[in-house]
Amino acid sequence: MFNAEIYQNRRAALRNKVGDGLILILGNKEAPANYPDNTYKFRQDSSFLYFFGLNQPGFAGVIDVESGQEIIFGNDVDMDDIIWMGPQPTVREQAALVGVKESRPFSKLTELMQQAVASKRKVHFLPPYRYDNMMLLEELLGIRASIVKQYASLELVKAVVALRSVKGPEEIIEIEDACNAGYEMHTAAMRLCKPGVKEQYIAGVLDGIAASYGSMTSFATILSQNGETLHNHDHSQILTTGRMMLTDAGAENINNYCSDFTRTIPVGGKFDNRQKDIYNIVLSCHDKAIEFARPGTTYQQVHLSVCKVLAQGLKELGLMKGNIDDAVAAGAHAMFMPHGLGHMMGLDVHDMEDLGQVYVGYDEETRPINQFGTSSLRMGRRLQEGFVITDEPGCYFIPALIDKWHAEKMHTDFLCYDAIEKYKDFGGIRLEDDILITPEGSRFLGKKRIPITIEEVENIMNE
Repeated sequence: MFNAEIYQNRRAALRNKVGDGLILILGNKEAPANYPDNTYKFRQDSSFLYFFGLNQPGFAGVIDVESGQEIIFGNDVDMDDIIWMGPQPTVREQAALVGVKESRPFSKLTELMQQAVASKRKVHFLPPYRYDNMMLLEELLGIRASIVKQYASLELVKAVVALRSVKGPEEIIEIEDACNAGYEMHTAAMRLCKPGVKEQYIAGVLDGIAASYGSMTSFATILSQNGETLHNHDHSQILTTGRMMLTDAGAENINNYCSDFTRTIPVGGKFDNRQKDIYNIVLSCHDKAIEFARPGTTYQQVHLSVCKVLAQGLKELGLMKGNIDDAVAAGAHAMFMPHGLGHMMGLDVHDMEDLGQVYVGYDEETRPINQFGTSSLRMGRRLQEGFVITDEPGCYFIPALIDKWHAEKMHTDFLCYDAIEKYKDFGGIRLEDDILITPEGSRFLGKKRIPITIEEVENIMNE
């Protein structure tokens, strides 16, 4: 939790961006795993954390745009709670920590919302993603849970995106802390990646490191020898010499800020020549993104520039042919990189995606490109100082996609299918770092950079 002034300033800025009415920010409740008293680890709603800072279940915050009145709704614990949980601060005491002077029992929220509806005041709320909050909004506002998302306030969404996109100094400190935990996770994976070790064991160690340094992993760990599957959560294999292990993992620190890194390393500690060739192409893409990313440039432009670096490298290996600009414009490169270069990061590992990706990663100036591969670019808009984004190019040989495109004679002017066929057993490589947009360009986040060059990776794996 930050000091009260930070939250007060954030709420004041939000109020200034919303025309009139009431702003309702719902926190999350606990979610049962298999019976009511056995819950998943609690995770507070990120926008509630950003504006109200309280990391316990069962809260809601309201801001009156016209009057400036701020209220936190929540219930004080009773004796049964104290027996099991110990003494807890009152809602009023917790509200004071984030600069809110007024608190009320949660049941009073219904009364306030119904008064607002009766007097035809606007009630601005964000798109709900949990079903209990969908049902709560039905109770509060009389909008059926099944359609309540359609009534979310676009004005509020755009205001929240504008504020949360630019990270303050206090947030950068927290993200760097999460990056430091990410460093420990990935260097542990490098040391543990030995023939005969089970993927599940390494994935479990990484999850434990994340929990020991902060709150938990920032997303479900991706760790697999089958790196050609972009989000491979299966950890059932035994590591085998000659294959590569792709690890995409990050930490969420104690204040819920996130990191997200990917490394691809050789089982046994040595890259073979074919692996080195593809790896160095991806590394060149990764480094070019750092070079290109700066205020005033759209990340869509950076993505397309990186795709040309990928295509040029593959052309030099005999896997692509023809004019590189034309190949990327046609989308031929997407056989090898069917995803975008990166996404926003902060309190969410894919920051604010619950608010609608088209509002987070795009704007009126920069629109998504409806083309296979490039359409998966989550972040495309013009970069600003204070943005935190991921830089994660990759190169994958996906047998099913290769077979499909080959059968359909897709992009035969640019793809050398006979040569590509020989790589169907290759897997995939992805390299990812978290970067901050600075006044001059961009920089890596974290106290130490995770080994990334072939020499660095092989050295740590063979210590």
